[in-house]
Amino acid sequence: MSEYIHVAITRRVKPGCETAFQEALREFSQASFAYSGVLGAGMFVPLPGSDSREYGVLRTFHNEHERDDFYKSPLFKAWQERVKPLTEGEPVCRKLQGLEAWFRNQQSAQPPVWKMALVTYIGVDVVTTLLFWAIGPLIQNWPFLLRNSAFNVAVVACLTWLAMPLITRVLGKWLQPE
Repeated sequence: MSEYIHVAITRRVKPGCETAFQEALREFSQASFAYSGVLGAGMFVPLPGSDSREYGVLRTFHNEHERDDFYKSPLFKAWQERVKPLTEGEPVCRKLQGLEAWFRNQQSAQPPVWKMALVTYIGVDVVTTLLFWAIGPLIQNWPFLLRNSAFNVAVVACLTWLAMPLITRVLGKWLQPE
C-alpha cells in the first residue's frame, strides 16, 4: 500500500504581475501532468478583492523519489526561471501531513467541509471506541493526565496512520466524485 506525497508550494506575486503569473501557473500545471509520478495538482489564487498576493499549488506524487525527480526536472527549473521576475522572495514549500493531507488525492482538491467533518467524525468515533475497549482497562488506574495523554497519543497515531488513510480510500468516490 503506497503512501502518496502531498506538497504545498506558495509564492508571493509582485503587484501588477498577477495575470502573467496566473497564466504561467496554468500552463505549468497542465504541462506537469505529463510528467511521470505527478498524480494531481490544485491551484489556489487569492480571493477576488483581497489584498493577498499569495498563490499556491498543491501537488500529489506517488512517492518521495518521484517528487524529488520532478523538482529536479528541467520542466520545474524552467518554471522557476519563468516566474522569478514575477514573484517576490523564494517559494515556500512544505509537505502536507495529518488532517490536511487526509483529504487530498490524485484527482481533485478538497471535498466539501461537511464531508470532511463527517469522515473525520467516523474515524474518531471508531478509533476512540476501539481504543476504549482495547487499552482502556490497561490504563484505567493511571493518573488522569498520564492516562488522558497516552489515550490521545494513541488516538492521533491510529487516525493518522490507520483509520483516515483507510476511510478516505474506501469513501474516495463519495468524497470526491468526478
